[in-house]
Amino acid sequence: MNITANKVLAWCVLSSFSFYSVADDWRFQLEPYVMVTNIEGNASLGRVNGVGVDVDFDTILNNLDSAAMVHFEAHHDSGWGLALDYGYMDLSAKKTNSNGSIASVGIRQGVLEGLGIYRTQLSNGTLDYFAGVRWWGNDISTDISLSQLPINDLERDVKPDWLDAVFGIRWLANINEQWTFLAQADIGGYEANFTSSMQTGVQYEISELMTLDMKYKATWVDYDEWHQGQVDYFQYDTVTHGLVIGLMFKF
Repeated sequence: MNITANKVLAWCVLSSFSFYSVADDWRFQLEPYVMVTNIEGNASLGRVNGVGVDVDFDTILNNLDSAAMVHFEAHHDSGWGLALDYGYMDLSAKKTNSNGSIASVGIRQGVLEGLGIYRTQLSNGTLDYFAGVRWWGNDISTDISLSQLPINDLERDVKPDWLDAVFGIRWLANINEQWTFLAQADIGGYEANFTSSMQTGVQYEISELMTLDMKYKATWVDYDEWHQGQVDYFQYDTVTHGLVIGLMFKF
């Protein structure tokens, strides 16, 4: 009995050493962040074509129901790694017109990125090559209540989503022991006609555990489905841009 217990104890100890040995080969980053979001471009829904989109941060903030933004990275000593990024916004607005009609609109949008990374060491920083996918998910609902009509509710709900392949490069350059410069760009497409993202900024190392991430980011997308003039037509050609501030935890 004692021999069996000793074997189990020895196995647990060896497994622990093995786990920590593997964990020592990896470096992880978890970063919740906020974005001062602005959206510009044009969009079409059904037979309503080419509507200008110009939504600033104040408008988004005043109509925001919920939001979540988080970034995760894992880097192995071999140079290989991965990154996940997810941003989500839930917006709604309602307006009562002088004729008594009430117009309501709700927009839920999520953007998920999954990337494979290969990191090379430079004399004063790192250079990352990456490739992966960017998924857009949208839920757009409209409801117009016309009190003067017998059937007084006009509703529309569309849920377009699409997947694109992207590839790009990121440069991290050490300014000094605490400050780091960042520049990143990617390009891609598949179900969208075109997508691209660029960001640049600085990182400030508060401690070995925490780093403040400050940058400006812009993401372009040009997507459409079905044909113009059809009731199911959807088109979204915009750039989403703004200041990003995040707190990066390293472990």
